[in-house]
Amino acid sequence: MDLLINGSTVNVPKKVETITELMQHLELKSPVIIVEYNDEILKKDEYKQTNINNGDKVEFIQFVGGG
Repeated sequence: MDLLINGSTVNVPKKVETITELMQHLELKSPVIIVEYNDEILKKDEYKQTNINNGDKVEFIQFVGGG
């Protein structure tokens, strides 16, 4: 299935069905990630129950510290 992830089209296997599974598939491990799904910001407890579909738009926002 094709998703629009952070502005780029990415092909993801159909076995990836939820936001949580998508994050695992993409190996996103930052402790602080904000997820915007089809223009709505999700709460962390919604990741496991939010199913993704072909053509969906997902934005991952990660905070990076430095100095």
